[in-house]
Amino acid sequence: MSKREVQNAVITGIQLDILTEKKQLFEPLQTMLDHDEGLYGVDETLALSIVNVYGSIGLTNYGYIDKIKPGILAKLNAHEKGQIHTFLDDLVGAIAAAAASKMAHKDPEEQDDDFRYLSTTNILYFKRSITLGNSNRFYYPY
Repeated sequence: MSKREVQNAVITGIQLDILTEKKQLFEPLQTMLDHDEGLYGVDETLALSIVNVYGSIGLTNYGYIDKIKPGILAKLNAHEKGQIHTFLDDLVGAIAAAAASKMAHKDPEEQDDDFRYLSTTNILYFKRSITLGNSNRFYYPY
């Protein structure tokens, strides 16, 4: 999360979700984001800008978790009335995929046992915190 392009993607997506909840967008964009239309695709494109920092493993990790929507992503993608998370579910998934990819790029000998078996899916269950880089916090189960 220390890269400016990642921060900008997150800020942009969250702002669009907020404006959608407040019904402050012009049509047809308002309706597309209200319904999280599958063919809209800009939400996934924004998320891909985060995972592309880590190359093909980032893309693979993101594709997997975007498909199965584990942990918190299932809740964010529930489409509950009055709550718009068109961008947020994809952004959270991208951050988790990027975190797992960052760990995968490290030398296995430099990682402790907790990190060797950490999967992208496990990051999304938010139980135990770890710090990556500049005090950015991610969570994983014991």
